[in-house]
Amino acid sequence: MATSFGKKLKECREAKGISQSELAKSLNTNHSIIGKYERDEVAPSIDVVKKLAAALDTTAGYLLGENKQSNFLKDTAMVKRLNDLNNLPEKDKEYILYALDGLIKSAKLQTL
Repeated sequence: MATSFGKKLKECREAKGISQSELAKSLNTNHSIIGKYERDEVAPSIDVVKKLAAALDTTAGYLLGENKQSNFLKDTAMVKRLNDLNNLPEKDKEYILYALDGLIKSAKLQTL
């Protein structure tokens, strides 16, 4: 079963060690709205989700359930590499991804 937005929000807030009031203050809103988000009584706009993610040092994708890791793609160097790869011609991308898949498979086998 998927974890709700509210539960993920609360989990991230508590992991950061801040109160609803502190989070609300950083977003220039009232703590009661944070409570409503956490209880899934109200859904925030995408802009608010982005602000919540930034304040909690996670990603909007994690809060929205698009990925399972709270720090997914927070590594800016990795995001840059992915963007660079994405801007290459399709044939070059194919070759690089093939080589990368081989390296990843080899690294996984070494850890077994």
